[in-house]
Amino acid sequence: MQLNINVTEFILLGLTQDPSRKNIVFAIFLLFYMGTLLGNFLIIVTIKTSPALGSPMYFFLFYLSLSDTCFSTTVAPRTIVDSLLKEASISFNECIIQVFTFHLFGSLEIFILILMAVDRYVAICKPLHYMTIMNRQVCGMLVATVCVGSCIHSSVQIILALSLPFCGPNEIDHYFCDLQPLLKLACSDTYVINLLLVSNSGTLCTVSFLMLMVSYIIILYSLRNHSAEGRRKALFTCVSHIIVVILFFVPCIFIYTRPATTFPMDKMISVFYTICTPFLNPLIYTLRNAEVKNAMRKLWSKKISDDI
Repeated sequence: MQLNINVTEFILLGLTQDPSRKNIVFAIFLLFYMGTLLGNFLIIVTIKTSPALGSPMYFFLFYLSLSDTCFSTTVAPRTIVDSLLKEASISFNECIIQVFTFHLFGSLEIFILILMAVDRYVAICKPLHYMTIMNRQVCGMLVATVCVGSCIHSSVQIILALSLPFCGPNEIDHYFCDLQPLLKLACSDTYVINLLLVSNSGTLCTVSFLMLMVSYIIILYSLRNHSAEGRRKALFTCVSHIIVVILFFVPCIFIYTRPATTFPMDKMISVFYTICTPFLNPLIYTLRNAEVKNAMRKLWSKKISDDI
């Protein structure tokens, strides 16, 4: 492994260099990040304190909200601060840490979305055996397994990043550190690493997306045998999940499945899965889920009564 010894820090060019537009970036990222923290915090607290939300679906939703919060935190706070600076810099070590945490929590979100699809499949297609198959011990083991998988994925990203030699340019044309913008700064042939990036991140996004869409097609097809009320409830849940999947995966696939190719629009597309999706997830899951809304109302009512 060839370690960098020449470049000690990078300059992040951000989404824009125009001062007035930087103020817009600051306002948008701050608004979305605060909304992300508030929304996911409410979901986490509600699930933890409400006995009515003890099913496996909400067990996985708890970890999705947690991973959303962490994933957004790897990018948003630094971008908010950097938008106030004339020149934003990041040390080499901080850049590598950001690559690791970004892919750690990003891949964790992908794996948890897959677990949620598996949970819905078992609940709808195997309702009589649901609680036996998806018991708390099994759910805990599944979450532990995907955490290990996320660590492996992000470790591969670090290995690829540390294998890049940087000996000159240090301006990253992006608002956060990731392998693709780093590849443009490397002073060696990056063709092989590009292929490894596509085979790792690109394949993870594409295969996971296809698996999720096929699973939901199977689930929706199986609903024909359910009652009208059962179909309505299951359809609402599945549509919420499908919206989240599309919002997260389509931009990711666009970014990570193109070897050695970057477009000016890449930075704007990255905004969708780094800040928009973590913000929208709580809205999608609460506004379309009566059980979560009722649990939040009870939690809020209890807090008011306790204060009185």
